[in-house]
Amino acid sequence: MDEIPEGRPLDSRAELSEFLRTRRARLQPQDVGLPNFGRHRRVPGLRREELAQLAGVSVAYYTRLEQGNGRNVSAEVLDAIARALRLTDAEHAHLTHLAKPKAHKKKKAVRQQYMRPVLQQLLDSIEGVPAYVVGRRSDILGWNALAAALFGDWGELAPADRNWARICFLDPRSRELFVNWEQKASDIVSYLRMDAGCYPNDPQLSALVGELSVKSEEFRSLWATHDVLEKGHGTKRIRHPLVGELTLSFETLRLPEDCDQSLMMYHAEPDSASAQGLRLLASWGRDASSVGSGTT
Repeated sequence: MDEIPEGRPLDSRAELSEFLRTRRARLQPQDVGLPNFGRHRRVPGLRREELAQLAGVSVAYYTRLEQGNGRNVSAEVLDAIARALRLTDAEHAHLTHLAKPKAHKKKKAVRQQYMRPVLQQLLDSIEGVPAYVVGRRSDILGWNALAAALFGDWGELAPADRNWARICFLDPRSRELFVNWEQKASDIVSYLRMDAGCYPNDPQLSALVGELSVKSEEFRSLWATHDVLEKGHGTKRIRHPLVGELTLSFETLRLPEDCDQSLMMYHAEPDSASAQGLRLLASWGRDASSVGSGTT
């Protein structure tokens, strides 16, 4: 297995501070029922004192929290702040991870990811549906022949490069493959942000973020938004060089006994042009010689 460079752990205090600041900046007083006095506001969005008022905490208390000191914050206060900031469920979970990191996270973060062989057998048995298993840091751990035919043969890549973030931002072909590449890129960065909240001490995640920040201005811009996302299903439009444009729905199936791994499955509407395109790809994919799995 190729070595993956390690980086310094992400600064949890800075992450908490920036997340709260960016969430506060996106709200205006009128959005939350507060009067907007004057046009000359020195900061974008809500002021700290306005947010503290909405959450029912003192300004000094909220200021300490936004400065990254969440060590003694209670779940009730975090809930109140989440409501005041109108956080989504994913953002609320991310705030909790940042403010109240658990002692066992460092141990979990350094453990290598491993996909059970039986999962590869399951993937190989799935016909007519592109399917793959993705783990932490958007690492691609295993896939079936149709997924390789649809997205590209990940078996030709070094294990460290079987990663959606690297593929999306560093491989120019991904911009042609995804009709809405910007949305794909934004989603991936949002998933990485969720990982960063759960595993702030993961050196491989830090190295990945550092690498992409150096090599991609678009990644740097998206990373700075501090947006987080959990998406269990949706639609992707793929522009395939062999069969043209496909509109595919996807489902994300969590694997509860395999930490942080998900089975991704794509399917087309029956009797549609996209379904016909998948059938053509499946026929072509049966001749492909590489169906892979790996650890990172």
